[in-house]
Amino acid sequence: MSKPFLQPQHLKAGDSVAIVAPSGILRNREKEINQAKDLLKSWGLNVVVGEHVFKKANHFAGTDDERADDFQKALDNPNIKAIWCARGGYGTVRMIDKLDYTKFKENPKWVIGYSDITAIHNQLNIEGSESIHAMMCTSLKDDFTEIEQTIETFKCALFGQPLSYTVKGSKYNKTGNTSGPLVGGNLTLLHTMLGSKTSIDTSGKILFIEEIGEYKYHIDRMLQSLKRAGYFENLKGLIIGDMSNMRKNTTPWGTSIEQLILDVVADYDFPVLFDFPAGHEDDNRALILGRTIELKVSKESSLLTFAN
Repeated sequence: MSKPFLQPQHLKAGDSVAIVAPSGILRNREKEINQAKDLLKSWGLNVVVGEHVFKKANHFAGTDDERADDFQKALDNPNIKAIWCARGGYGTVRMIDKLDYTKFKENPKWVIGYSDITAIHNQLNIEGSESIHAMMCTSLKDDFTEIEQTIETFKCALFGQPLSYTVKGSKYNKTGNTSGPLVGGNLTLLHTMLGSKTSIDTSGKILFIEEIGEYKYHIDRMLQSLKRAGYFENLKGLIIGDMSNMRKNTTPWGTSIEQLILDVVADYDFPVLFDFPAGHEDDNRALILGRTIELKVSKESSLLTFAN
């Protein structure tokens, strides 16, 4: 039997959250960081902003060492109960091997983010801890009503409120009921981790994937790589989030993105849920990675429920 996952304590008023930037540069994004601080404070939380968040080092929010330093300090500080990533972009993979989780395991805390932050979610999964795939500081807008569910589900995940999602049906859904721990994130990052010590074990688990700005042939290539690496061999279920801003190649792929995915996993009998609202769109529902979920998939509508 594998050990149960670390479940960081859910937040309560008076707790402290660190905002750090492990990836891309935050050029002219002070407004969103201030909005993020105000949002957390409105929930009764204290906010600590990493020393290097607004640093500029070419493409990145500070050098690899500076970004890792902010993240490490937040991991090690027992008074920090959650680490909220300011934005994604690219850069996390350059600093994750600098991080040490010894003190984190003594005082586990929530790490929140998506997209490029998938690299850290993978690592936390291997370390045996749950984490939250959810909005980042730069997801905030002037009009919060546009992202109401995004914010509400993030708050629910953070404060330990029950999470359950009813998802609209899709004719492409591969029906069935299943359960297992949820893993995954951004497809490019999962593909990037293959062959490294940060490549996750998907056996007996339910995989979530999302992507942005890719050609269909590249989606297929990454999924074929995951398939050849054994990602789907003992998978319990597959959840497809947003496939945003897909690019058009000069040579048409010839099928929908849904059919492309179904063709890759045609040899397996696990359920496949399409159109889950998570990823690079305004409606980005929070997911607790590492937590066991119940998944019921039908053509009409589907239900995803997190165990408490």
